[in-house]
Amino acid sequence: MRQWIKVYGNSRVLSVLGLGFSSGLPLALTGATLQAWMVTEAVDLRVIGIFSLVALPYTLKILWAPLMDRYTPSLLGRRRGWILITQIMLGGAIAFLALTSPGSMPVAVAVLALLVSFFSASQDIVVDAYRTDVLRPHELGAGAATAVLGYRLAMLTSGALAMILSDHLSWHAVYSIMAALMLFNVLFTILAPEPTDQVVPPKSIQEAVWGPLSAYFSRSGAVAMLLFIVLFKLGDVIAAAMTTPFLLDLGFNRTEVGAVYKAFGLASTIFGALAGGAIMARIGLNRSLWIFAILQAVSNLTFTFLALVGKSYPIMVGAVAIENICGGMGTAGFVAFLMSLCDKRFTATQYALLTSLMGLTRVLAGVPTGFMVQAFGWSLFYTISVIGALPAILLLPRFAPWNNRSLEGRS
Repeated sequence: MRQWIKVYGNSRVLSVLGLGFSSGLPLALTGATLQAWMVTEAVDLRVIGIFSLVALPYTLKILWAPLMDRYTPSLLGRRRGWILITQIMLGGAIAFLALTSPGSMPVAVAVLALLVSFFSASQDIVVDAYRTDVLRPHELGAGAATAVLGYRLAMLTSGALAMILSDHLSWHAVYSIMAALMLFNVLFTILAPEPTDQVVPPKSIQEAVWGPLSAYFSRSGAVAMLLFIVLFKLGDVIAAAMTTPFLLDLGFNRTEVGAVYKAFGLASTIFGALAGGAIMARIGLNRSLWIFAILQAVSNLTFTFLALVGKSYPIMVGAVAIENICGGMGTAGFVAFLMSLCDKRFTATQYALLTSLMGLTRVLAGVPTGFMVQAFGWSLFYTISVIGALPAILLLPRFAPWNNRSLEGRS
């Protein structure tokens, strides 16, 4: 416990908690929670899988990230000003989504969900840049874990709490509540401190666009490293894309899914992330990535076992705990790795580039999952998801050599 207090008691590390919450709140509203709403209204499973495409802005955000590096809003500084703007726009878009219905208004839902994803991706650009700017190198592991904590608490709110509320309130009311909570996050932005390092922003759009790209691609192995980033969470993404429909299909109701998969799963992810941050502080990022990558791959087999057994609460709880603890460790390590690669002059654009590639995995890997389930069944689907983790593991010796304990990303 003393070690955890030492790692997480720093004010800079704690400052990213509220903004992590703000960053995480919108994602489930166009992802798992929206999936549950669609299942409730008997939307075809193939359509649910195709709806993964509304998350494309998370992949394309590199296109407008340079604007957020170049220009500074008049209020709250270079990073917090943009965060404030995106939070207000998100609150409005989610409120309009609350007025629709995926069963009778699928096109309107798709358009509004796409807008929510766009403003959410824009918020992520500057929240990620703020976190990278405010943390010192030795705090990256702990800061990544704290960001995951805030993010996952938000996922609890827009995921588990929204699911549970939907058993007692209409989906329209649930999404209205989420819109109000999104606007509440403005307080976190106002209270967040400014980074202490004085960084000169790009002086032109040309510098904002080409500066971060030339700085990144000038390093050895830059292209191969992008491939590693795309592949690192592939196995997890394939498994997660259909987990909510999987649990509902096994016979668990929405309250059970919300309480176990979302709420208990969140607690497990938070524990995994915080444990991962402590492990990184002790043994270094590179060795941690090896351990986390292997654990998050093997953990998908717990859902294979659940699929073979059928509806079983103890096995469901165990599977959710194991998968989320391992996934939380992997996420914390991966976020720390991405932050270690960024130049503070261009953190918005460089981090957006790296996370866009990470988002590409989530979007494209989710599209065929509904067809895969229908072709292979649930147990074989989760077994196949493990194979998706192997390419990144094979690249670990190059980008995270075991004998290098540094927090610096190396090629």
